Amino acid sequence: MYEYINGLITNIYPAYLVIADRSGVGYKLFVANPYRFEQNVESHVYVEQVVRENEMTLYGFIDENEKKLFNKLLNVSGIGPKSALAILASGDATGLIQAIANDDATYLTQFPGVGKKTAQQIVLDLKGKLDDLADDAGVSTTETSTAHINQNLSDALAALESLGYSAKEVAKLEKTLASQHDTTDGYIRSALKLLVH
Repeated sequence: MYEYINGLITNIYPAYLVIADRSGVGYKLFVANPYRFEQNVESHVYVEQVVRENEMTLYGFIDENEKKLFNKLLNVSGIGPKSALAILASGDATGLIQAIANDDATYLTQFPGVGKKTAQQIVLDLKGKLDDLADDAGVSTTETSTAHINQNLSDALAALESLGYSAKEVAKLEKTLASQHDTTDGYIRSALKLLVH
């Protein structure tokens, strides 16, 4: 139904963001990593509407390739929107595509909600079907104060839990991540690299 929404990102939360279009309607979009977006900035967000038995949910994406990858993952038996977002949160589309091309189901089992059987199903269903997707855009970095860095780390840890990682897994990463000075998105990417490798 929707292809994209142009509007002002008014709120960013660990699992979703709110974008207001020019008519003043605010849309709640579940996204893989909401901290890749900037609050109070006009944005072009690709969307996918998923209709279930008793709910309609909008999912947002940084670019068209991320949306395509999400839809391909949804076509795999055993993968729902939450699992697809958790897989996309790493921001490493190239690594995902290579793992599928190389029959590396073990790489896929490191994402929350993806067991061995589901990982094998992803490889089986998507092998050879992702070659047209390019790696998504890089992340802009900005200098931040120590207080802002601590908030970035807190936001990143909350986002990881909303993706399905346990509080115990997230707590183990906190010390490692605390030594870095990064954006929220940077912390999430670093954490996901540690969690999935």
